[in-house]
Amino acid sequence: MAGGATRKISAASARAHTRKAKQKTSFPLPSGMMRNMVALFGIVILALIYRAIMPLPPKICGSPNGPLITAPRVKLSDGRYLAYKENGVPRDQAKHKFVFIHGFDCVRHDVALLTTTSPELMQSLGIYIVSIDRPGYGESDPHPKRTPKTLALDIEELADQLELGSKFYVMGFSMGGQAVWGLLKYIPHRLAGAILLTPVTNYWWGSFPANLTKQAYYEQLVQDQWTLRIAHYFPWLTYWWNTQKLFPSSSVATFSEDILLEQDRVLMPIFDSYQNKYRDLVRQQGEYESIHRDLMVGFGTWEFDPMELENPFPNGEGSVHIWQGDEDGHVPVILQRFIAKKLPWIHYHEMKGGGHMFPWAEGMGDKVMKTFLLGEPFVM
Repeated sequence: MAGGATRKISAASARAHTRKAKQKTSFPLPSGMMRNMVALFGIVILALIYRAIMPLPPKICGSPNGPLITAPRVKLSDGRYLAYKENGVPRDQAKHKFVFIHGFDCVRHDVALLTTTSPELMQSLGIYIVSIDRPGYGESDPHPKRTPKTLALDIEELADQLELGSKFYVMGFSMGGQAVWGLLKYIPHRLAGAILLTPVTNYWWGSFPANLTKQAYYEQLVQDQWTLRIAHYFPWLTYWWNTQKLFPSSSVATFSEDILLEQDRVLMPIFDSYQNKYRDLVRQQGEYESIHRDLMVGFGTWEFDPMELENPFPNGEGSVHIWQGDEDGHVPVILQRFIAKKLPWIHYHEMKGGGHMFPWAEGMGDKVMKTFLLGEPFVM
C-alpha cells in the first residue's frame, strides 16, 4: 500500500474524540472570579462575626426612640446626665448625708440597707441617702469611657450640685462597693466616711498572691470563670459572650440560682420582691452600656491597686468599713480577708453564714448604721 494513503477512522473513534473535545471545552471558572467569590464569602463571614460581637447602640433616655425621663437628673460637665433619688430625712435637715452606689444589674431604687433600717433610726440620726443610677443604667446617660475615676468624679459633681457640703458619706453594694475604692483613691478629701457592703473584688489587682486568686477564681462556676476571663483579656467579646446561646454565660446576669448559698436562697426572693417593680428600668438603655460595661470596668485592668491606698482618715476624723459574709457565692471571702490584712485601717466585719444579699436581712440596716455612725459593736 502506498505511504500516502488516507487512514480510515472508525465511527466509535470519532465519537470518543468528540466527547473529549466537549470535556475540554466545559466552562471553567476564571481564576479572577474564583478569587472574588472567596473574597465575598470572607466578607459575609466577617459581617456575621461583626454583627455578633458589636452591640446595638444604646437607647438614650429622652431621645426620639429612647425611654422617657421620669427621675430628677443633674447635668455633668461633659454634658451627660446622672439620675438620682432622695431617701430618708429631707436634705436640708440631715446630719449624715450619704451617696449610695448600687450593684450589678440594679438601679437607684435598689438601696441596700434602706428597707432594713427603721424609720425611727433614720429620723433620730438624721440620715439622708441620695442614690444614683450609675452611667448606662436606669436613666443615667451611658459613658463608653467609664472608669473607676470617672465615676468618682461624677459623684463629686452630683454632691456639689446637690450642695451636700464639703464632705459626705459614701456607701456601695457589690459592684457599687467596688466603685467606692475609686472614691477613696480620687476624692478622699471629700469623704466623711465609707461603707463597702460585700464589695466585688478584681482577681487581677496586683497585690493579690497568685495562689490565692487562683484558688478563689476556680471556686467560681465554670461559666463565670469564662465570663470574667473574657471581660479581662478580650473585652471586645463581652457582648458576644453574654448574648450567645451556645454556652452558659454569666450566672448573675442570667439570674441563675446555682450561685446562691443558704442565706441567699432565703433573702433573694425578698430582694426580688422590691426589684421586680423596677426591673424594666435597669437595662432599658441596652445591656452593653450597663451590665456588660460593668464587667469590663470591674474586671479590667485598673490604673491603681486598692491595696496600695493610704488611710484617708489618718487623724480618725472618719472611717472605712467593709461588711462581708463568709458564704457569699459572688465574692470570695478569702480575697476580702486578704484586703483587710493589707489595709489595717479598714474596719472589717465578717458575718458567719452571711451571703451576698445580707443587707436585706431583717434589722441589718439598723446594725450597720449604729456601728458605723455610733461606734456600737456589730453583732449578728
